[in-house]
Amino acid sequence: MQQWISLLSQNNVGNVLENEPLAKYTTWKIGGPADALVIPENKEQMVNLIQLLHKHQIPWMQLGRGSNMLVSDKGIRGVVVKPGEGFDYAEFHEGGVTAGAAHSFVKLSVVAAKKEWTGLEFGSGIPGTVGGAVYMNAGAHGSDVSRIFQSAEIVLETGELVRYSKEDMEFAYRHSVLHDRRGIVLEAAFALQQGERKVISESMAAYKDRRRRTQPLQMACAGSVFRNPPGDHAARLIEAAGLKGMTQGGAQVSTMHANFIVNTGQATAEDVITLMQQIQSTISSQNGINLVPEVFVVGER
Repeated sequence: MQQWISLLSQNNVGNVLENEPLAKYTTWKIGGPADALVIPENKEQMVNLIQLLHKHQIPWMQLGRGSNMLVSDKGIRGVVVKPGEGFDYAEFHEGGVTAGAAHSFVKLSVVAAKKEWTGLEFGSGIPGTVGGAVYMNAGAHGSDVSRIFQSAEIVLETGELVRYSKEDMEFAYRHSVLHDRRGIVLEAAFALQQGERKVISESMAAYKDRRRRTQPLQMACAGSVFRNPPGDHAARLIEAAGLKGMTQGGAQVSTMHANFIVNTGQATAEDVITLMQQIQSTISSQNGINLVPEVFVVGER
């Protein structure tokens, strides 16, 4: 391990942090250390990094804001790649906006509203980055990224730079081609329409009020834990099974929203995983439905 960490430090790949705890980089505030966390600040550094990892066959994974990820207590072996501040930008232009991978998706929707662009209202409650939203085809309130997506610049696992169209991305429910073909989004372009600021603001205010009333926004969590099964909602199934408020160590099925698991203060990844498994087992036995996690569980166990 020391050999390839030295290799990374000697090349133009960005900031290299050795044995870096990941709990502070996830919204669950849970996670052990990564052997190395590398933070490229520009496209050149990112491409250099991915090419180096590919050449030396060093294992890696990507991290955005950590809003849809559970990192194991033992952490992650290999390199975690996190786009730095150089990827935190948004440029509005005729027909839409181009934003960097590290830009907040919530901030993007808020600024779009102020500029009287419509199409991003659904993103006002999605706490991830632009890169993560594209990767996951993030969505809410009946819309998702695929509805407004135009193209994205991506560095593939070989270090090759490509630009993918909407068709290339193969979007599906909480899914994109990047789940099957490894790559990191560097920036994405979205098509927006001119709208009335009052109408856009009222829509976003209604979404915000609904989230405030129904979601545990003041607690460390990762949003919806399970995907909604066809024709139903995971939260309804979990609540109907009487699992709201169930605890395991420092983790709890939220009393506000049954498809959220919150960290009450000292939760471990194993606490959360155990709760997830108990929920899946209960719903399977009671309803014959296999709940599929929406969050990614990563790292050594």
